[in-house]
Amino acid sequence: MDVRDRLEKFAGQRVMPAGTGDERAVLRSFVDFQRTTFAQKLVGLSDGQLRQRAVSPSTMSLLGLVRHHAEGERGLMQILFLGEEHEPWWVTDETPDLDWDGVDDADVSADLTRWLDAVEASRAAEAQVDSLDQVAVGPELYPGQGPVNLRWVLVHLVEEYARHNGHADLLRERLDGATGY
Repeated sequence: MDVRDRLEKFAGQRVMPAGTGDERAVLRSFVDFQRTTFAQKLVGLSDGQLRQRAVSPSTMSLLGLVRHHAEGERGLMQILFLGEEHEPWWVTDETPDLDWDGVDDADVSADLTRWLDAVEASRAAEAQVDSLDQVAVGPELYPGQGPVNLRWVLVHLVEEYARHNGHADLLRERLDGATGY
């Protein structure tokens, strides 16, 4: 399946978060709602539009957000929570803002694929964990933070997407006038 078709299919899976259910089901539904909301902001845009910075001097673009979320999904679930080792895709000590700044020559399809694959991997990893209380085994996300559990990781994913979905709303509106949550 073409990555644009895959993106559109994913965006179409958006449903309102659960109003009832156990804590995990509600958290999972909020994470997925935020992920699919973000996907909706990307559907129908050209590579050039996804790369476009909308508000100078910021280097933020929708493609930068895709890359940021791809690193975040993998960083939170595979690296922090499961303790897996991965080479960064964009962000390193030498290139801390490459997810935002490196979009001009980026392969948009590859970046979208990385994000969608990272979401799938995060969902699979989360589904394998028995309890929200299970503690992450990877390195600290923030120096001195101490241990975090799966509940914290899921809440942090909601926070990251919700915050950046506000940015995505403004970027998309600036590009083609599309609005909505």
